[in-house]
Amino acid sequence: MASFTEEMKKPKLREMLETSIQLLEELEAATQPTGSKPIQEKVRKALNLLEKASDMLLQLDLFSRNEDWEEIASADLKYLMLPALKGALTLKLVGTSNRLGILQDAREHFMNFLTQSHNYHVAEFQLPAAQKSSPKGDPEATSDTVEHNLVAMASQRQTKIQRYKQKKAVEQRLSSLKSAVESGQADDERVREYYLLQLRRWISISLDEIESIDQEIEILRNRDSFGEASASRTSPQERPPLKPFVLTRSVAQAQVFGAGYPSLATMTVNDWYEQRQKGEVSPPVQEAEKRAPPPETLTVSEQEEPDLEQKEDEDENALHRMQEWDDWKDTHPRGYGNRQNMG
Repeated sequence: MASFTEEMKKPKLREMLETSIQLLEELEAATQPTGSKPIQEKVRKALNLLEKASDMLLQLDLFSRNEDWEEIASADLKYLMLPALKGALTLKLVGTSNRLGILQDAREHFMNFLTQSHNYHVAEFQLPAAQKSSPKGDPEATSDTVEHNLVAMASQRQTKIQRYKQKKAVEQRLSSLKSAVESGQADDERVREYYLLQLRRWISISLDEIESIDQEIEILRNRDSFGEASASRTSPQERPPLKPFVLTRSVAQAQVFGAGYPSLATMTVNDWYEQRQKGEVSPPVQEAEKRAPPPETLTVSEQEEPDLEQKEDEDENALHRMQEWDDWKDTHPRGYGNRQNMG
């Protein structure tokens, strides 16, 4: 009885799938940063539910490789989306240093979904090639190779445009069927069409995501290879300190005439700085201060004495002119000599 009660309390496969889809829709509509704690908790919760649902699917053995999608029950078609949902949620994992491992896991989930959909003939599409390391550029590439690459790029662009149009048409049809299916009012034919369109929508999403993943993986691999190459380079050996030298026409000329200037450098700036740090170049500051004469003992130089005498003569002349001006004002009233406008 206890074991039966525990089995009843366990989440059912349908509930785990619906909860995971609901969490993914909330993550797509969230405005918070992907690396925030609440978002990452939802991502891990949804991935945990999908892992349990995958294990339950293996135990139930609902699908067979020899079947076609038309032979699968309408209520079981939705479980084919499990690998695609796991790939989309794996891409939202943030905060781990192994970004390359996350991309490879997500690509594997998307490839499992596409391979399964291709085997069940859910839609007509071409499976992506296996991920390979980017080949080194060949400098002697022929014009035929370049032309082939251009044709492939044009074909790929046309395929993406066509896939985008199909995806938009599928989403419009899904929006018209969603309310009826989720409320349980749709018949078996509409339910089957709804889940088949969901699978085809995820096929388009998976193909686009694999292209983006391959580009990011290539960038990460190139970055890692560049980092390893730079790290493998040996550190440059320390060069010996440069010694001062003299440019002369000959050794004999240098011995006779010297360097051509009064003093010749005996050490480099680095050597002088190191000896300065050790206190081997100049005496300490205190000794220099002891040797310097105090400012009170400094006397006025003979060159400054004539300047002082000239300053005293100028002061006497200025005082004499002021006295004469005072005497003139005593004998001449204000306005004296200004007779221009008087009658």
